[in-house]
Amino acid sequence: MEASAWWSPEQHARRRRHLLARGRIKSALRSWFEAQDFLETECGALVASPGNEAHLHAFQTQYVTEGGQIRTLYLHTSPEFAMKKLLAAGETRIFDFARAYRNREEGVRHAPEFTMLEWYRAGAVLADVMDDCAVIARLAAEAAGTPQLVWKGKTCDPFADPEWLTLAEAFDRYAGIDLALHLEDAAAFRRAALSAGLGVPEGATWTDVFSAILVTKIEPHLGMGRLTFLHRYPLSEAALSRPAPDDPRFAERFELYACGVELANGYRELTDAGELMIRQQAEMDLKEAVYGERYPLDRDFIAAVAAMPEASGVALGFDRLVMLASGAGAIQDVLWTPPALAETPRP
Repeated sequence: MEASAWWSPEQHARRRRHLLARGRIKSALRSWFEAQDFLETECGALVASPGNEAHLHAFQTQYVTEGGQIRTLYLHTSPEFAMKKLLAAGETRIFDFARAYRNREEGVRHAPEFTMLEWYRAGAVLADVMDDCAVIARLAAEAAGTPQLVWKGKTCDPFADPEWLTLAEAFDRYAGIDLALHLEDAAAFRRAALSAGLGVPEGATWTDVFSAILVTKIEPHLGMGRLTFLHRYPLSEAALSRPAPDDPRFAERFELYACGVELANGYRELTDAGELMIRQQAEMDLKEAVYGERYPLDRDFIAAVAAMPEASGVALGFDRLVMLASGAGAIQDVLWTPPALAETPRP
């Protein structure tokens, strides 16, 4: 037996306090959701389409019928498609501690198999589920027995009033870039990034430049001392959120940060099936151009979106929340049985 194996008594003893905190946090959150009249769902992981975001990569498998017919299936990258179908079916408040799977992801904040806490409120606006996020962060800290979230020496007080920061404000404050002036011209956006000290390669797409600025210049400052809600994303980064009613150049989407770590991603949900089809086709075209592969569209999901009520929803990385609440140094420390390929040397 190698001393570094997660199941060695020494390693298990080191990780055990984080695992016990995980259980307390999960129980506290489940109780809160149930007190809010949410129903817990159990979404299946085996799906016909794993999601249609260009830079998310799924695990592929084969279903073989008794007659020997073979059909390609995938492990879902989140329970989003299934949960929105449940909204279309008539459910109004649902949550799931869902096992999710993403290929090409590993490191101290990533695992290829992880737990996604996802929930939806029919009839809710974005501020409603943002409030949910703040409550959940506080409950996690209380259950872990800590006054603050911690990551790599940085701290965040989840009991303090959160910061609400638009993308335009963040780009101006931390990168000195007027985002509104660069919403369409990738070349001009790249020049602005170069002026801000970023080495963005020639031919980078608008999204490439946006991501480079966000990751390098902005994210390290978010969630310091208190939670940060980063919101009003450019429409090109809308994913499955709806356009903002007051300015359709932006989307009703937010991300939650603590200690510079992204914890959650939330939308006021898109219910325009035609727009959904256009966005997903474009994402798969980009995926094919960059990675040489594409996933099928789930047309049943597209039909369900047309039938679902107005709603807002959030996907929160439960393992990351536990990591910050328990003071763990890596995501592997809060997984009961880390996958073998995640057994890398600790930083």
